[in-house]
Amino acid sequence: MDPRIREHADVIVDHSIDLSAGDDIVIDAHPVSEDLVVALHEAAADRGANPLVVQERLGERFRRAYLRNREEFETPSHVQALYEEMDAYIAIRGSANVTETSDVDPEVTSAYQQAQQPLLNERLSKTWCLTQFPAAANAQLAQMSTEGYENFVWDAVLKDWDAVREHQSQMVEILDPAQEVRIVSGETTDVTMSVAGNETLNDYGEKNLPGGEVFTAPVRDSVEGEVLFDKPLYHQGREVTGVRLRFEDGEVVSHSAEKNEDLLTEVLDTDEGARYLGELGIGMNRDIDRFTYNMLFDEKMGDTVHMAIGRAYEENVGEANEQNESAVHVDMIVDMSEDSYIEVDGEVVQRNGTFVFEDGFED
Repeated sequence: MDPRIREHADVIVDHSIDLSAGDDIVIDAHPVSEDLVVALHEAAADRGANPLVVQERLGERFRRAYLRNREEFETPSHVQALYEEMDAYIAIRGSANVTETSDVDPEVTSAYQQAQQPLLNERLSKTWCLTQFPAAANAQLAQMSTEGYENFVWDAVLKDWDAVREHQSQMVEILDPAQEVRIVSGETTDVTMSVAGNETLNDYGEKNLPGGEVFTAPVRDSVEGEVLFDKPLYHQGREVTGVRLRFEDGEVVSHSAEKNEDLLTEVLDTDEGARYLGELGIGMNRDIDRFTYNMLFDEKMGDTVHMAIGRAYEENVGEANEQNESAVHVDMIVDMSEDSYIEVDGEVVQRNGTFVFEDGFED
């Protein structure tokens, strides 16, 4: 076994979820991630915890078979009971075929996601971590060799997360007390939103591993303007490109996409909350230096911002504000490396990817 796999497992249990003796943990993983699952079992044994492996969230072939043969769904009470009893949840991305579910009707997927929402809410209420195993299919999607992708993943995961937290805290200090944020990129993106009363969180490899962003939630009805998401979105096994959204009073009132617009429409029609923004995130991890069609990494890239339609994270939403509820949370990315800036309460805090607290900001 590659020694970095055991290092990866140690980061998960010691840094991301702080595993303790007696903890009951659920590990959700595709079989291609078996080596990391084995390493997690070793780590759990060393710490006196109790692991259970499922494929409830990350299965592919059997999930495709189920969705292609059923149209109406209900929340499975036995799975709900499992999540209620667990202390921590580890989801490991890793695929044998990243397009396995591409021929599932988006309407069916939407109905399934709505039935699964109580399970999602329960998972998010517990200690959790989402990470990646460098499987060959994911390397292929990223247009990288398997070895190159392994190096990419573990370079992003095995970092000094205390140093990352310290660096990113400078942006948290700017954004957390803010009233309004404006994002401008070229002639295609100009959007404003209130973040007043909401909390900015510092992602340094805990819930998401790798980390490398700061993120908050817009006030639900405050988003105004237009956005071109100029990085592709890979969702439900299909690529969606050139997504354009126009917001009025927080709601998406018009949308388009250059490719697979029908899938975008189905996502927006999932429920009422799917037409509102649930997250604004600012990528700050410059070790993630290439786009890989994997949002766990892509949203953390330096010189980017991302916005998620759908569910807002409860931790981001202040007591006086409304949490946007939805069965979906779909991130999309804007490149901020050229002819772009982020403005907070009328002051430019990032220009062409460089933050106000970094060298070169005034150049």
